[in-house]
Amino acid sequence: MPGTRSSAPADSAPDAGALLNLSVHSLPSPDGDARAAARTRRGRWQMVAVLLVCAAPVLGSYLAYFGARPGASTNYGDLVAPPRPLPAALPLLDLDGRPVAAAALRGQWLLVVVSGGACDAACERRLWLQRQLHETLGREKDRLDKLWLIVDAAAPRRETLQAIGGAAAGPAGLAPTTVLRIDREALAPWLAPTAGSALQGHLYLVDPRGDWMMRMPPAAEPARVKRDVDRLLRASAGWDRAGR
Repeated sequence: MPGTRSSAPADSAPDAGALLNLSVHSLPSPDGDARAAARTRRGRWQMVAVLLVCAAPVLGSYLAYFGARPGASTNYGDLVAPPRPLPAALPLLDLDGRPVAAAALRGQWLLVVVSGGACDAACERRLWLQRQLHETLGREKDRLDKLWLIVDAAAPRRETLQAIGGAAAGPAGLAPTTVLRIDREALAPWLAPTAGSALQGHLYLVDPRGDWMMRMPPAAEPARVKRDVDRLLRASAGWDRAGR
């Protein structure tokens, strides 16, 4: 009709304030998002703190030995970094052919000799050095075990077993040496020689968690090996106790 407006009445238009309120109330709260993010960050830091507390004793002992000795000479043995953990499925056998669980080696420091069962003169020297080092530790010797790993099928001589306390008729008062068999190839994920050296040429030091962490040079000097062992035992005194 002439003179009639086609637009809607002014009072029927949506209220601008209502639209604004609707838009604002339909958005997520920035404060809520910030609180959730803060809780997530706090939870992550708490988890990191728990892990650090659990690892602190071991890390602290290694730091005390390797990093907190101003003016001290360097360690004699080769530090294995990172340490190699004891494989759970290491196929160990006793001398009667019975399986031995790898976990049985945990709980003590280990000084390890590796060789064939026939044990030549160089092998006998390492077994002698192993025994002497253990005996000179005095009251700390109960924290370290002697381990001989035989990597072939040869039978060890009874005289050798007796000399190291690995047989029932060993020397009186001598702590026995644990003697186990393992295939050389199966041992490779845990222990290894330096480049150009033979596996049986070293003494190996393993911590109570089963981590191989130091390798002594071939033809090692007894006094220098003992110094390394003494320092490690002192550094770990806060978390390591004798006995498995």
